[in-house]
Amino acid sequence: MATLVCKACGERFPDTDARWRCGCGGVLDLDFTPSLDPAEVAGRPATLWRYREALPVPEGAELTLGEGFTPLLPVEIGGREVLVKQEHLAPTGSYKDRGAAVMIALAAHLGVSGVVEDSSGNAGCAVGAYCAKAGIPCRIFVPADNSPGKLGQIELYGADLVAVPGSREDTAAACMEAAADTFYASHVYMPHFFHGTKTFAYEVAEQLGWRAPDTVVLPAGNGTLLLGAYIGFTELAGMGLIESVPRLIAVQSAGCAPLAAAFEAGASVPAEIRTSPTLAEGIAIAAPVRGADMLEAVRATDGHFLAVEEDEILAAFRDMGRKGYCIEPTSAAVIAGAARYVRSASPDEVVVTAFTGHGLKAGDKLHKLSGV
Repeated sequence: MATLVCKACGERFPDTDARWRCGCGGVLDLDFTPSLDPAEVAGRPATLWRYREALPVPEGAELTLGEGFTPLLPVEIGGREVLVKQEHLAPTGSYKDRGAAVMIALAAHLGVSGVVEDSSGNAGCAVGAYCAKAGIPCRIFVPADNSPGKLGQIELYGADLVAVPGSREDTAAACMEAAADTFYASHVYMPHFFHGTKTFAYEVAEQLGWRAPDTVVLPAGNGTLLLGAYIGFTELAGMGLIESVPRLIAVQSAGCAPLAAAFEAGASVPAEIRTSPTLAEGIAIAAPVRGADMLEAVRATDGHFLAVEEDEILAAFRDMGRKGYCIEPTSAAVIAGAARYVRSASPDEVVVTAFTGHGLKAGDKLHKLSGV
């Protein structure tokens, strides 16, 4: 059984309580003890549900579009080989499918009649798809200036798309108002989402023969993959399936880097910043709700934050394209961070990163950015 626990006041709630935030305003985590037998896992279907004893959803409530167990392939980045998890090959084209599969499985199990979600694009696509699979009506709130490809994809799944003028924070505020009487399927607030993305860590460990890499380079917007990976590797170490938790290198765009600034200043909460336009729209989060958690996770693993410039993002985007990989610009920011990191890394260090989203999601920008 899992229990919801408020990080601010410590109050506890059953996970059958469809709440997304404590009455005190604090965010919720899950108190959950996973278990896993690698020998049993080996013969199971290649989806994230192969780790079902480690997932906080009742047996029989699984919901799947075939997500998970993406390839882990060597790719030359920054002049050396880096292992890259091919998350852009997920059913809706991003790693967000991991979190949506688990979160919407819970929503369906609880019998909710509808959900709302706010997103810069990929999470909305994932929630829309899994709600379609579960037969749950959903409304997705998005910034009005988002990539048309992502907006069209959300509508394709039958979701009610609500375009909100203004900032990403304005979009979240509009959705929270709607969540007053509707299940808030939030990829930021709902802890079950992070227990879906933690399967990234489980897969990496299994694909490496049940051992951890030395370093993992991941995006740091709202932290859904970064914190999920931290939860996953921590659980695996706690079960004795890996020897240690890898170092986490968190990547932000220099145009919106509240956590990189806070890390450099030795602060425990995100810095107040001025933002500038960035190609990496998916991680342009000026005030991340779980920012303190991300800072804590990176420091706990002796990691650090990198803020990459626009020219680095564009160079990584084109470089991966010339190597045969079509990734979205936000994903290219992560690769730019990995390229910068490995230039000073130990030659024998095992480094893992991810193609977090497919380039066709930014189809309207591909011709302009490709450099052709």
